[in-house]
Amino acid sequence: MAQDIPLDINIREPRWDQSTFIGRAKHFFTVTDPRNILLSNASLENARKIVHDYRQGIVTPGLTEDELWRAKYIYDSAFHPDTGEKMFVIGRMSAQVPMNMTITGCMMTFYRTTPAVFFWQWVNQSFNAIVNYTNRSGDAPITVRQLGTAYVSATTGAVATALGLNLLAKRVSPLVGRFVPFAAVASANCINIPLMRQRELKFGIPVTDEDGKRLGDSPRAAQQAITQVVISRILMASPGMAIPPFIMNTLEKKAFLKRFPWMSAPIQVGLVGICLVFATPLCCALFPQKRREHCGKQVSLGYLEMT
Repeated sequence: MAQDIPLDINIREPRWDQSTFIGRAKHFFTVTDPRNILLSNASLENARKIVHDYRQGIVTPGLTEDELWRAKYIYDSAFHPDTGEKMFVIGRMSAQVPMNMTITGCMMTFYRTTPAVFFWQWVNQSFNAIVNYTNRSGDAPITVRQLGTAYVSATTGAVATALGLNLLAKRVSPLVGRFVPFAAVASANCINIPLMRQRELKFGIPVTDEDGKRLGDSPRAAQQAITQVVISRILMASPGMAIPPFIMNTLEKKAFLKRFPWMSAPIQVGLVGICLVFATPLCCALFPQKRREHCGKQVSLGYLEMT
C-alpha cells in the first residue's frame, strides 16, 4: 500500500532551488511548456482540486509527490495566482512560445512594405497587451488607462522604428533589413514595460523579511527589477530574431524557395519556434525572482515572471 505524501511540501514556491540558474531554468521550462495549453478543462479542474485540497490538508488517495508537483504547475499555468480565475488561453505563459513564434516569424517574413510592418507590429503589441492584462497583479493592478497608454505608445514606437529603419536599410545589404523587426521589438519593450509598471516605479515593490512578512515597498528595487525585465525580454527575442535571418538569407537563394516562395513564412516560423523553446525559459531564468538585500531584507520580484 502506497504511503501518503507529507503535508508540509510548500507548493506555493517553485519545486527547484531558485537561488541557482539551473533551478530557475528547470522552473521556467516547466512554466512555459507549450503542451499545457492543450490540456482539457477536465485536466485543469482536476489539477485545481488536487492543489486546493492539498492546501487544506487533504491528500488525494494514491497521490505521489511528482503528481502533486505536476498538478501544481498545471494549476499555475492556467489559473491566476491572485484571483484564482482561469486565464485567457493566449495570455498564459504556456502560450508564449507558440504565439510568439507565429507573430515573430510573420514579422520577419513580411517586413518590406508599410502596411505589413504596421499590421504585424500592431498584432505583436496587441498580444503583449493581452498578456499584460491577463497576468495583471492583484497587488498592483493595471488600470485600463495604463494599459491603453502603454499599448498605443509601444505600437507607435515599434512602427516608427520599423518604418524608419526600413528606409535606411534600402541603402545597405538586404540582410540588414531582416534585422529591422528585432530593432522595433526591442524599442517597443523599452517603452511598453516601464509604462506598464509605472505604479511600481513610483511606489515600489514589496520588501519582506525571512518569514515572508511584508516590511514595506522599495522604488529603487523596482527600477532595478524593471531594468532586468527589459534586458531579459530583449535577450529572449534575440536568438529567434537574429539567427533565422542568416539562414533565410541563404535559403532564399536556393532553388527550393524560388520555386515555392510561399514556404518562406512556415520555415521562418519554425526556425523562430526552435529558438524560442529554449530562449524563453532560459532568459526568464537569468535573474532571480527574489533578491536578498545587504540589510538582510528580501525583495520580492515575483511579478517579473509574467512581465
